[in-house]
Amino acid sequence: MKRRSFTSLLASGLASPALISLGSATAHAQSAGKPATIRIGFPGAGTGGRPLPSSGFTANTVFRSELEQEFAADGIKIEWKYYVGAGPALNEAFANGLLDFCFGHGDLPLIVGRSTGLKHKILLSSGRGGDIYFITPATSTAKTVGDLQGKTLSVQKGTAGQLTMYRFLEKNGFTEPEKQFRIISQIRDDRVASLSTGDIAGAIETPFGLEARGVAKRLSEIYDDAIINRPGTVWVGEAFEQKHPDLVQRIVNRLVKVAHWSTQEANRETQYQLWTRSGVNTYIDNKRVWDRTKDLRTRQNPLLDDYYLASLQRSIDEIKRYRLIRRDVSIEGWIEPKYLNKALADQKLETFWPTQDANGKFLRT
Repeated sequence: MKRRSFTSLLASGLASPALISLGSATAHAQSAGKPATIRIGFPGAGTGGRPLPSSGFTANTVFRSELEQEFAADGIKIEWKYYVGAGPALNEAFANGLLDFCFGHGDLPLIVGRSTGLKHKILLSSGRGGDIYFITPATSTAKTVGDLQGKTLSVQKGTAGQLTMYRFLEKNGFTEPEKQFRIISQIRDDRVASLSTGDIAGAIETPFGLEARGVAKRLSEIYDDAIINRPGTVWVGEAFEQKHPDLVQRIVNRLVKVAHWSTQEANRETQYQLWTRSGVNTYIDNKRVWDRTKDLRTRQNPLLDDYYLASLQRSIDEIKRYRLIRRDVSIEGWIEPKYLNKALADQKLETFWPTQDANGKFLRT
């Protein structure tokens, strides 16, 4: 059978109006000097590699098709990319020219990437806060974290979870975690499987769905620790930002709009349902974890305040101490707040979100 090109279909009048409209809009975008596609990455891929984000206002941006709506008239396609290898895999993709933005990079891969020469600009925080749950297999007899010394713990190394694990163990008195425990690297699906078989002694995970299935139980909980938890980051590649500052502003505008929507109490339950789509957490996980947050502004927070800056610097210092980077990383020239500041001003939200000092104490509520 002879294949017919899109051009020949146009000539013969057989192309559908939708195809003609899409092709015309894309051609118009390119002729106007705009990209045909904006490529946005998430450091995660849902359960079983399911290509969806798991939580937060950046995830809501996907589920609500906010950017697709923003750029539909321009003929610009939004391409979402999800990485089972999490932050390190996302770094590799950006290094190979496959990404323009990241929505939610954790501190360790963000800083490691910067130390290797990746050029991006920090635009806003992707969220902050939350609790830490350290779990063991349901059959474990351990009563304290100390009972697990010398045993196997699991975390996906190279991700923000690695530093969270180290901080948690240090808070429990273990200052050399890699020497005091056997810490192996697993993606979440493998980690949950290892918990169910008892092949690992512990991990940091959201517990409620796993407890309901009889897979795990909680050994320790830490609530609202601003030092153990660190903010996530939204960034744009420097080349894209320099070439398309107007598009960067429009994306930040939408993110701030969705962040505001995500703080509204009337939208709480809707978000719990949306976040189950990735399969990472069950509805009960989302509800039990997020119901403790009475004011959603404290977590669905895009600000680059003193707490964000101090947290980033603390993470840099920790990563150097753990010898996870070879080159120094400076915050100077890395953060570009003008897009966030304009979005906040234009939407009259300059004083909407609570700010925190360097140690996480709320200064404005």
